[in-house]
Formats: sequence, structure tokens, C-alpha cells
Amino acid sequence: MRTVNCLMLNKELGGLDRPTYPGELGKKIFENISKEAWALWVKHMTMLINENRLTPMEPKARTFLEEEMEKFLFGRGSELPKEFKPK
Repeated sequence: MRTVNCLMLNKELGGLDRPTYPGELGKKIFENISKEAWALWVKHMTMLINENRLTPMEPKARTFLEEEMEKFLFGRGSELPKEFKPK
């Protein structure tokens, strides 16, 4: 099992088995994000898609999700929709 120094969780953890996103951003994720952090992003992304009623096939939705993914994994974090109420 490969390990990475996960930039999101700030510790050494198991890395992804394969790139999960295309291009340079995908390479950056593969090299710097753990399986655990990626799973957190997938859960957060699902909430964003549902709460914002996004259609991931639409270019505008994909752009929004990519921006939120970068913020979530490498930046200050992705904000929750204003109407979101956790259970």
C-alpha cells in the first residue's frame, strides 16, 4: 500500500490506488490526498450535488464542483449551502 503525506488531513495516510480525476489536478490529488480525505470529499460532493440540485453532466455544475473540490482538499474548505441542515 502506498502512503502519502495528506495535505488535507495533515498526516501520513494510505494513498489512492489510482488517479481519481483527470489532468494536473488529478495528478496533484493522487500525489497529495489520502483515501480517507478523498472519501470525505465524495461525501461532501454528494451533499453539494443534492442540496444544489446539480446535474454533474452540465459544464457549469462541473466547474462549480471542481472549484469546491480544490477548496475542500487543498484550501480553506468548501462551504455548506445556506439551506443545508445536517441530520
